[in-house]
Amino acid sequence: MKEAFQSAQTAGNGTGEQGMNGVDKAEVRWLLRYGVSMVLLALLWAGVYMQAEAVSGWLVFNLSGLAADSPFAAALQFFLYDTVKILLLLVALIYVIAWLRAGLNPERVRAFLAGRKRGLGYVLAALFGAVSPFCSCSSVPLFLGFTSAGIPLGITMAFLITSPIINEVAVVLLWGLLGWKFTVVYAGIGIGAGIAGGCFMDAIRADRWLQPLVRDAMKTPLLPLTLSRRRSRLSVYQRHRFAWGETVSIFRRVWKWIIAGVCIGAAIHGLVPANWFEEHLGTGQWWTVPAAVIAGIPLYSSVTGIVPVMEGLLGKGMPVGTTLAFCMSAVAASIPEVVMLKQVMTNRLQAVFIGYLWVMFTLAGWALNTLQGVLF
Repeated sequence: MKEAFQSAQTAGNGTGEQGMNGVDKAEVRWLLRYGVSMVLLALLWAGVYMQAEAVSGWLVFNLSGLAADSPFAAALQFFLYDTVKILLLLVALIYVIAWLRAGLNPERVRAFLAGRKRGLGYVLAALFGAVSPFCSCSSVPLFLGFTSAGIPLGITMAFLITSPIINEVAVVLLWGLLGWKFTVVYAGIGIGAGIAGGCFMDAIRADRWLQPLVRDAMKTPLLPLTLSRRRSRLSVYQRHRFAWGETVSIFRRVWKWIIAGVCIGAAIHGLVPANWFEEHLGTGQWWTVPAAVIAGIPLYSSVTGIVPVMEGLLGKGMPVGTTLAFCMSAVAASIPEVVMLKQVMTNRLQAVFIGYLWVMFTLAGWALNTLQGVLF
């Protein structure tokens, strides 16, 4: 398929067969094969997805002969079903979303943000963070680039806070596993935390606590990029190549975290007694939310890997606010990220950054625990 299309691209100019409107026939054949392949793969994907739960139950309870009331059997069935379901969703969604956003250039975004007013800049940076597929550590290089380009610290902080908490893949996974209400609340808190964090950092003039080299770079920012107003239209083949590359790259980076998250979720689902979290960490225990945030911050997880943990905790009765506070803190910051940020932040700024996350997620957790009966 690849060779056929490449020959279609090099053919022409009097040497290749041309169809209507100058479209090469080899390109048309490639597009037809691509369309048929996508339809067949979509049907296969749908079939496997719909039968995953039944097959996992058959393997665990029928083939292996484990008792239906066995905690280990429940955990194993949860692990098999959720692993297949989440990996299927992950591959399909990464490919589709990457196909749609092919051509998005971080340098173009950087140049665009550099010229925005502060208020609009916070919102745009948080939204860009929400659609960028980065974990807490992967967001740091872009944060460094934005800062050295002279973009105000508050705007770059809005990106840094939101980026690891939300991405388009996690939103769809949350929607499929936990419902639209939880997804909307989660995304709203994540974007709101980024915007409020950007405002807060500029309000306290946190840029004075950047490392000296970064402060000097911000005083002499890079010249704006010269970007053409005309954007070349990407072909289907180019979009496919970009989407496939993104799918392989992101899958290789996050699959182990997803497996780890599903293992934890399965252990919670099968081995933790029903309502244990509700009895010990219920909504009446005010201290559980700040404690959950403190416990989550040192951890290192991607948002796609934390979703099955959320599912397991909620299924065992942990309050929504406590669950969300723990999981958001686990993905928003991590020890590796703190080490990397040492390049640009002094200890004081890092302490302010971590302290802000702790306060924000604690307040959000308390609010959700209070409103849980109304919202959910």
